[in-house]
Amino acid sequence: MKISEVLELKNVVHELKGNTKTEVIDELINLFEKDKRVLDIENVRDSVYEREEIMSTGVGHGFGIPHCKTQGVTEIVAAFGKTKKPIEFEALDGNPVNLVFLLIGKDNLVAPHIKLLSRISLLMNKEEFRKSINDAKTSEEIFNLFINEEKNIS
Repeated sequence: MKISEVLELKNVVHELKGNTKTEVIDELINLFEKDKRVLDIENVRDSVYEREEIMSTGVGHGFGIPHCKTQGVTEIVAAFGKTKKPIEFEALDGNPVNLVFLLIGKDNLVAPHIKLLSRISLLMNKEEFRKSINDAKTSEEIFNLFINEEKNIS
């Protein structure tokens, strides 16, 4: 499964308004309020925060990837956003985060969920790619960066 199969332009935010980890995660989750693929948005929210309690999804390099598996969706959905000012995210490297990729998996689609987490991490570990996203001025630019960069990985 590819990022381009789950990330839609309407769920890419070039400038998140939130100033805290919770505000940013909620802002991304709220993008799915009217999405027919989301059966229970509060279940999704609870599942994301339950996963965060286990261990922070701030993976380093200014990047966080909050994620969960839940029965609250009919299929895997994703959202991405960046903040103007980095926020405290309890990242593994101790640094703040300004790039956040939310991945919501369907509880019985474990393998595709893991593959997507791996693909996202692979892209986001590329310094040049992160710089390109940080330099992007619109949601369309960010979305196209993901689509084009993903073509370079197998």
